[in-house]
Amino acid sequence: MERQRIRPAVASDVPAVKTVTDAAYRPYVERIGVVPQPMEADHAANVAAGKVFVTGGPGEDVVGLVVVEARADHLFLDSIAVHPDAHGRGVGRRLLRFVDAHARALGLPEVRLYTNAMMWENQQIYPKYGYEVVERRVDGPYDRVHYRKRLL
Repeated sequence: MERQRIRPAVASDVPAVKTVTDAAYRPYVERIGVVPQPMEADHAANVAAGKVFVTGGPGEDVVGLVVVEARADHLFLDSIAVHPDAHGRGVGRRLLRFVDAHARALGLPEVRLYTNAMMWENQQIYPKYGYEVVERRVDGPYDRVHYRKRLL
């Protein structure tokens, strides 16, 4: 795949952020029985708060994104989404590397995330990138597997 840069999202990216997020998470709706939380996020507010980073330069198609939030002792990876049309091109790998680099740049020692227990594909992927399971916990309608990756 061509090397697209990863940059902070801007207001004009909000429709693409919604499109990519919905396309990435829609296949899970039937499997888990609820709408995945990222599909219900306030994308405009997240972009305005500087939490969203997207692939591509201005005017290029956004095919992947991450939503992150710096916390006191870690970077929380709230969502990672790659449009199904871009699967297999290394977009997710580059986004995960970006998250690690972003956490390091902020001086944070680890990245944390969770995934729905019914999204078993993710449970195959995250350990390959250095994430370890911390716990499995039910939060409302969501059965989640929590992960962390220590960076320092």
